[in-house]
Amino acid sequence: MTEENFAWFAGIDWGSERHQTCLVDADGRIVGEREFPHGGAGLADLCDWLVSTCGAPDSVAVGIEVPHGPVVDTLIDRGFVLHAINPKQLDRLRDRHSVAGAKDDRRDAFVLADGVRTDRRLFRRVHVTDPRLVELRAWSRLAEELTEERIRLGNRVHSELWRYYPQMLKIADGDVTAPWVLDLWNLAPTPAKATRLHAAPVEKLLKRHRIRRIDAESVLRILQEPAIKVGKGVAEAAGVHLRSLFTRLRVVSRELREAEAQLDKLCAAIGETDADSGEGLQRQDVMILRSMPGIGRINLATLLCEGSGPLSRRDYQALRTLCGAAPVTKRSGKSHVVIMRYAAHVRLRKAVYHWARVATQHDPKSRIRYAALRQRGHSHGRALRGVADRLLGLACVLLQRQTPFDPDLAKPAA
Repeated sequence: MTEENFAWFAGIDWGSERHQTCLVDADGRIVGEREFPHGGAGLADLCDWLVSTCGAPDSVAVGIEVPHGPVVDTLIDRGFVLHAINPKQLDRLRDRHSVAGAKDDRRDAFVLADGVRTDRRLFRRVHVTDPRLVELRAWSRLAEELTEERIRLGNRVHSELWRYYPQMLKIADGDVTAPWVLDLWNLAPTPAKATRLHAAPVEKLLKRHRIRRIDAESVLRILQEPAIKVGKGVAEAAGVHLRSLFTRLRVVSRELREAEAQLDKLCAAIGETDADSGEGLQRQDVMILRSMPGIGRINLATLLCEGSGPLSRRDYQALRTLCGAAPVTKRSGKSHVVIMRYAAHVRLRKAVYHWARVATQHDPKSRIRYAALRQRGHSHGRALRGVADRLLGLACVLLQRQTPFDPDLAKPAA
C-alpha cells in the first residue's frame, strides 16, 4: 500500500519502561489510546492491538521519534510502515495543539499520530537495515570508544611519567601507548633501575618490536640521564599507578586491533555483495569510496554505517546536511548571516572533517580549494568544510556513474 492511501495513523511515545500509543483515523479522530510495557510480551500486544483494530499492518502509518531500537524492529518485522521525526520538529508540531507548553506522554503520542497524518513529508521513512551495516556500526562505534579510551589512558601515563621519569617520555617521542614503550618500562620502571640496565635486553626488545629509529645504546644513554629528585615513596607510588594503567592499555590496544580487523572484514564483505533488503549499498560503492583521496578505514566505515541511506540514494543535499558541511543561512530584512550547521550527525561531522583534512595533504584539487577559501578570509574549519562539501558532491557523482575516482581525469593529454 502506498503512503498516500493509509487509513490509520499511530503515534508511539516510547519510554524505558512503558510505551504510550495513540491511534487516529483518516479524519484525525482518536480511535484508541493504550499503554504497553516494554518487553517481548508488551511489544507483541502492541502489534496485536493495532492489527485487531486496523486490519492489515501496511494500512497503518506509525510515527515515532527514534528510528532504531526494539520497538522499531518489532513493528517493521510485523509489517507496519514506520516514519521517524526529529524531536525538535516534534516540539514544533506540539505547539499546534497547545500554546501553553503542556507536555505529557499521551499528548506526544497523539501529536505523532496526527503529525504523520497531516505532515508526513516531515517524517523520514524507516527502512529495513542491512544486517551487515548494523554490525559495522557496532564495530565502528566500538573502535571510536576504544581510541578515546586509549587517548585518556595515554594522557594519564604521560602525567605519571612526567612526575618522576621524564627520560621515558623522551624515548617514547609522544606515543606512550606503544607496546614497546610498555615493555621497556617493565625492564626499568624507575631511574634507579635504569642505571643497572644492560644493552642486551634492550636490544632484544627493540628487535622483537621491530624498532629501528633508535638503538639500544641511545636508549640506555637517555634512560641513564640525571634523574629528577623526588620525595621518598613517590617513584614507588607512581609505579603502582602506571602498572595498572599499562595493564588496561594492553587490553584496550588488543581490543582496538580486533575492531580494526573487523572493520576491514565487514567493509570487504559489503563490497562483495549487494544489500538484501532496505536502503542498501550497491556492490561497487565501497570500492568507489575507498578510491577517493583522504579516506581511510575509520572514515570509510563511519560513512557506510552512519550515512548508508543518503549514500544509497546518492542524495547529495541530505548527505551534506547530515555531515554538517551545508551552512545555515539566517536572513531577515537587511540582515544576512551564514553560520556553521550545528544540528548534524556528530560522528559523520568528525569523519568528513578528517577526510577533508587528509585530502588537502594528498589531493592537489582539494589543496587548491582549501587555499582559495583561506585566501578569501575563511577560517581553517570553514575551509575544511568547503573541501568536505566538494568531496561529498564528488562521491555522489561517482556513485551515480559507478566509476572509481581518477586523479588524472581532468589533466590534459600529453
